[in-house]
Order: sequence, then C-alpha cells, then structure tokens
Amino acid sequence: MKQPLDSAKEVAQATSGAIFKTAGFLTSTIKGIGKGVFQPIASSLTPTKTPEPGTAPGIEHYLKHEADHEVPVRITILDYGPEKLESREFDSVEEALACPRHEPHHVRWINVDGLKPSVVDKLCKHYGIHTLSAEDVLNTYQRPKFEAFEDHLLVVARQIQLVGDQLKNEQISFFLFEDVLISFQEEVGDVFGPVRKRLENPAGRFRTYKADYLFYALLDSIVDHLFPLLEGYGIAMEDLEMEILKEPSTKSQQRLFAMKRDLSLQRRALWPIREVVDQLYRDESGLIHPDLRTFYRDVQDHTMQVIDLLETYRDTASGLSDLYQSSVGNKMNEIMKVLTIMASFFIPITFVAGVYGMNFEYIPELAWHYSYFVFWGICLSMTGGLAFYFWRKGWIGKDK
Repeated sequence: MKQPLDSAKEVAQATSGAIFKTAGFLTSTIKGIGKGVFQPIASSLTPTKTPEPGTAPGIEHYLKHEADHEVPVRITILDYGPEKLESREFDSVEEALACPRHEPHHVRWINVDGLKPSVVDKLCKHYGIHTLSAEDVLNTYQRPKFEAFEDHLLVVARQIQLVGDQLKNEQISFFLFEDVLISFQEEVGDVFGPVRKRLENPAGRFRTYKADYLFYALLDSIVDHLFPLLEGYGIAMEDLEMEILKEPSTKSQQRLFAMKRDLSLQRRALWPIREVVDQLYRDESGLIHPDLRTFYRDVQDHTMQVIDLLETYRDTASGLSDLYQSSVGNKMNEIMKVLTIMASFFIPITFVAGVYGMNFEYIPELAWHYSYFVFWGICLSMTGGLAFYFWRKGWIGKDK
C-alpha cells in the first residue's frame, strides 16, 4: 500500500492551497494565454535557434553559436546515502565534476538550471552520453520521449507550472544511471521542492533505493502537480458558465477561446507522457528495481487521470462555446421580440393616423366636434387590446 510520504500529492495540495486563495485565479491567467505562454521558454534563455534542415547532427552546432547568447547556469549536486545527505552548488562544470563523492553516499543527483551548450557537452562526455542525446537536451521543442541505452536511460518530459499569473511549459531532460541521476532544466524554478524536503528524512525510501526511486519521485511530482492546475480550470469554467448565462459578452468569448486553445496545447504536451511512463514501467534494462514497478504504475495511473481530466475540461469548454452561442442567440431573440411588440403597438395607430392625415377635401369625421378625443380613444383602445392579447399569449408580462 502506497504511503502518503512516497507520493507527490502533497505537492498538489500545497500548490492548490497557494493558487486557490481566490476562487477565480485562473480567470486572470487566461487573459494572457492567447499570447502564447505555452510556447517553450523565451528564446533569450535558449543557446541558439533550432538547427536548419541538413545541419550535421549533434551538439556541435550549438557549441559553435554559444557565444551569441549568455545563459546563466547553476549546478546543484546532491549526494545522499543511508546515513547522510549533502547538497552543494557550483557555477563551474569543472568544479562540479571534480567534486568527490564520499563512501556513505550511494546516490548522486546532478541538477543543471540553464542550458549552456559547453556545460551540457562536458557533462555528457564525462558520463558517456551520446552527442544526439545532448542535442535533445538543448532542443527544447522536444516531444516527451524515452530512450534506453546500455548503461542509462534518457527521458524528456514537460514540466507545467504556474509562475506569477501565467503558465510555463518547460522541458526537463533526465539521464538515469544506476547510482546517478542528471536533470537539465531550462531555468531556475521547478516543482521538486517537496522531493528535496523528503530527501532529508533518513527513514525514507530514498535512503534504501538508488537513483531509480529518486527519478520516480521527480516524475511523480511533475504529474501530480498538474492536478491543482486542472482543478483551477474547472473553477474558471464554472465562473465563466455563470457569466455566459447571466450576461454573455465579447470578453467572455475571448476568454473561452483562449481557454480552449490553452487546453489543446496542454493536451499536446501531456499526452506523450503516458507513453513514456508506460515504457518505463515495462523497461527491462535493469536500471529500475523490480520493487519499484508498482510505483511507476502508480505514476501511469496518475497520468491517465490527468489526461481524463484534461479531456473532460476540453469537452466542457466546447459545451460552453455552444452555450455562449445559445445565450447570444436568446438575447438577440429577446431584443427582436421587444422591437416587434413595440412595432405591433404602433402599426394600427399609424394606420388610423395615416387615413385621417390624407389631403382629401371631404372626410366626414374631421368635422365632428369631439373627433380629436375619439381618435385618441380608438388608438388607446387598440393598444390596450393588443397588450391584453400579448399578455394572454404569454409574450409579455409572464416569465417562462
């Protein structure tokens, strides 16, 4: 039975408590979605543009253009074992690689914030990682994928998190060895804070298993962090539904279209993770302990739940689009109904006024002493009769 400590659900709960301080938090976020916040992180953080078709494969193209972009890099090394945990930060990849690992530490986690080609190249060469895998790290437009090598696994995932009032879609690349885990992030800031906190517990499973359990915890944290975000979409849709029913407007339509686009982009980013987790669960390389397959299957279940929620909200967004069209149509019908009734009141009056407004010399009624008052009596009577008829029909004065 899975223990609460071994799941990243506490991450979702903590995030949910932070972002649900206001019920409609996502309604303000969605306003900026249309500007493409779900594109990869700004190009200023990327070493260079994607290589043109026909360019030689590998990381050499990025190394050649590294001087064109200055990318800040922070390298964190976390060593832990059954008895001790030690964390250090480095600004230089040479210092990080030269950092010794003491005997009690049987797992090393190297986390790199910032994609600098020379740093990626030196780390990959040090651990015998293929140059094409290093290229995948720098090409941040990668679809989530899984590749198995002789002594390590490559997993590319997407980390989606709420930063300020916008959502950030970031690529994270993992290299899993038996006792080493290397992770590359585009910039500082991730959802792994609770995992780092759990590493401090000497009685946790981290101290028993090797890097495979750490990798599971990080992947589970990425997936579970999506639950409160999707719940936020549910709250935003409920607010939007009430707004559309009450007073549909152009702003409501724009927010709805932005939401639908946002959910579609999320689906494109999240759907391949299901395949990645399934391949990890079935992996036979020996890098994942058999006892941990149950944990990876749990991540797969969470992934399916996230995708189901995403599909549900996409269907809801489509339903809201139909609701908006119906509400606008009903509102227009009500306007036309009012105008038609007003016209119906004045049509008979206009007819009577037109008959007696003609320039004939002899109109008998014009010589009557009380003809003016009779005229108004006829007009009011016809108007009153029409109003009574419309009321009996339920066209006015009655709520349907």
